[in-house]
Amino acid sequence: MEIKSVKVKVPENTNVIIGQSHFIKTVEDIYEALINSVPNIKFGIGFVESSGECLIRHDGNDEELKKLAAEKALEIGAGHSFIIFMKDAYPINVLRALKQVPEVVTIYCATANPVDVLIVETEQGRSIIGVVDGFKPKGIEDEKGIKWRKDFLRKIGYKL
Repeated sequence: MEIKSVKVKVPENTNVIIGQSHFIKTVEDIYEALINSVPNIKFGIGFVESSGECLIRHDGNDEELKKLAAEKALEIGAGHSFIIFMKDAYPINVLRALKQVPEVVTIYCATANPVDVLIVETEQGRSIIGVVDGFKPKGIEDEKGIKWRKDFLRKIGYKL
């Protein structure tokens, strides 16, 4: 058994969602969940098929993001994992719908930060054992930090 790390650099103005599913129709169902949540969203999906032909299944409505998702899914290579790169929406806009997709088992992360996907590889295949999302903390927010957080949420329209 070997533990590896796959780096996922998230392009500017893009978010990534990494999860695990259990069935080949994942790609189509995730596509529908995304587009029905935010009609103008741009995205690419990569799904690691782990039986049969064991291919990277992929789709999306943005060719660059679709290619990136397929390539990164291949690099991760963990059975039934999926990766979504998305623009013109935030994960908060789509996570509820993704969690309602019948074949979605878990969501490992949803972020704009760089991610290290921790992989264990055995003779049989690969599995995601966790993710490192962003960076370690530099301290505890003070009053200035609290004000910035509250102002930011209002600026982007998530609070009144």
